[in-house]
Amino acid sequence: MTTSTLASILRHGALALTLTGLAATSTAEPATAHWSPSWMASTQPIWSGDFVLPTGLPFQFNRQTVRQVARLSIGGSRLRVVISNEDGAAPLYIGAARVARHAEGSAVIEGSDRPLRFGGQADVTIPPSARLVSDPVDIAMPALGEVAVSLYLPRPSQPAGFHFDARQIAYVADGDLIGAARLPAAATQWSTRVYVSGLIVETPRPPVTVVTLGDSLTDGNGSTPGANTRWPDALAERLVGRNVAVLNAGISGGRLLKDGMGRAGLERAGRDVFAQPGVRAMIVLLGTNDIGWPGGPFAPNEPAVRAEAVIQGLRQLAEMARAHNVRIMAGTIAPTERALEGTPLEGHYSPEKDKVRQAVNRWIREGGAFDAVVDFDAVLRDPARPSRLKAAMDSGDHLHPGDAGYKAMAAAVDLGALLGTPSQP
Repeated sequence: MTTSTLASILRHGALALTLTGLAATSTAEPATAHWSPSWMASTQPIWSGDFVLPTGLPFQFNRQTVRQVARLSIGGSRLRVVISNEDGAAPLYIGAARVARHAEGSAVIEGSDRPLRFGGQADVTIPPSARLVSDPVDIAMPALGEVAVSLYLPRPSQPAGFHFDARQIAYVADGDLIGAARLPAAATQWSTRVYVSGLIVETPRPPVTVVTLGDSLTDGNGSTPGANTRWPDALAERLVGRNVAVLNAGISGGRLLKDGMGRAGLERAGRDVFAQPGVRAMIVLLGTNDIGWPGGPFAPNEPAVRAEAVIQGLRQLAEMARAHNVRIMAGTIAPTERALEGTPLEGHYSPEKDKVRQAVNRWIREGGAFDAVVDFDAVLRDPARPSRLKAAMDSGDHLHPGDAGYKAMAAAVDLGALLGTPSQP
């Protein structure tokens, strides 16, 4: 494989095209090798300092090691890592990188770590607005196995390729410690992802991929950090036996129609969903923030959104999915009464906003625009007060489910309807 192929800069739809061609362009790989996406984190632009929430990131990294952990959905015999500088304003220089099976905390299983290389080189510079895919790493990973990726940043490097709500601890330590089995206890910890945006595995069969496009309920806000209890995690567990990858394209604060704490769902669907290799189906759960943000602390100057606008956006996603021969399942929008009550962020709910939510949900259920529907609202709502989350499903903030709620959401997905195959457990 040529250096230019291995170090291809991947942007938007080019990711799918490059990955599809990797096996075909390499004489060193067997003809039966396939590269399948197994995990992703949707990237977000870093918002301005006057936004209602802080980013949770340092101004820069310098002569530091950053270690981050992610759980695969499907396993494979070899691994590639995707590094993002998509929202960077300057080139990103990585002095060295390693990947390993993850054990617990900041530890890795002894002897499992391998160096990452890019076009055969240990260091790499990623231009602004670009992604880079590593060379293959000979490390076999099981389905649902955890991977630790360590990057050494020897020069001042501002965060880019950022994902706000990781629900997973990341570590930053001074010096080049990418080969350390365990980072020092003094390492800084935070719950935001940076730079690492994808994991790709070698599989004996072509990829079959499901992408979940959503907001904080898909990103897993309210779930136990580090426990992999988001509803897409539970869905991945259900699909392990079918060798179907589940990619979580949720962004906390994400909206369908407008940019929020990430780009609008209608914009990022092209990169985060339709550009994924082997995408068979998508599940969309968007609209909560389109309805809830206007007039509140997140979007105080925006006018209220009409149900017709949200419906038109969802209809457009359905048309986009059909144009790409991708099945689409829509999730109904969960109730929000008392959301973030008593905090500076409350404002998602009003009786008027709830009427909009209910109108959108009626259309999702009855409009016939989608290949299938999953009624998350029915799963999560309190039968005695349908505008509220059921107490057993609530994380406690009255906006996001907890672990039990997310498990119930995943269980509600009809796998046969999702994949267009005969129903199975």
